[in-house]
Amino acid sequence: MDSVDPLALARFWADLLTVPRDGTRVHAPELTLTFLPEDEPKTVKNRIHLDLASQSAGEQDETVSHALSLGASHADIGQGRTPWVVLRDPQGNEFCVLEPRPEYTATGPVAAIVVDALSPASQAAAWSAITGRRVARVTADFASLEGVGPWLEFVRVGEPKVFRNRVRLAVGGVLSADPEGNEFYGDG
Repeated sequence: MDSVDPLALARFWADLLTVPRDGTRVHAPELTLTFLPEDEPKTVKNRIHLDLASQSAGEQDETVSHALSLGASHADIGQGRTPWVVLRDPQGNEFCVLEPRPEYTATGPVAAIVVDALSPASQAAAWSAITGRRVARVTADFASLEGVGPWLEFVRVGEPKVFRNRVRLAVGGVLSADPEGNEFYGDG
């Protein structure tokens, strides 16, 4: 995740997820968040964001309150009335705190990594090949991959990727791009 202040953003996420941290890395089960320096502040909605899990309505409320106390703010990205809460971290990166959902009971604090997609099914197929994860669900507007740790999910949007992603996935060490142009670090 690109950041104008990587240490501050790592502290926010480590405090929010209450997991061990090491400088600009936050380690959650089967997921490491890495914060990289970027001089330009965030100006457009991220095409990739995190969804946080909750096991009860009370836990969802506690997570939202905790995030707000750490410097997060409510965000309106056109979601309308939903059972989940959309927030921005202190540097403007969107994330959601989900209502309890049975599929996320074993993911750890991060339920899913969500990617905007023109074609969720095609993206799920491509990312299944990249990660080795199994495609669990596919509809016209949504597709998901399950595995150990957070799910990888694709949600239909109407606009193609235009800007470099400030949030990128890493499944290896070489910078590559998926079929819709989302940058990721792969095995080459």
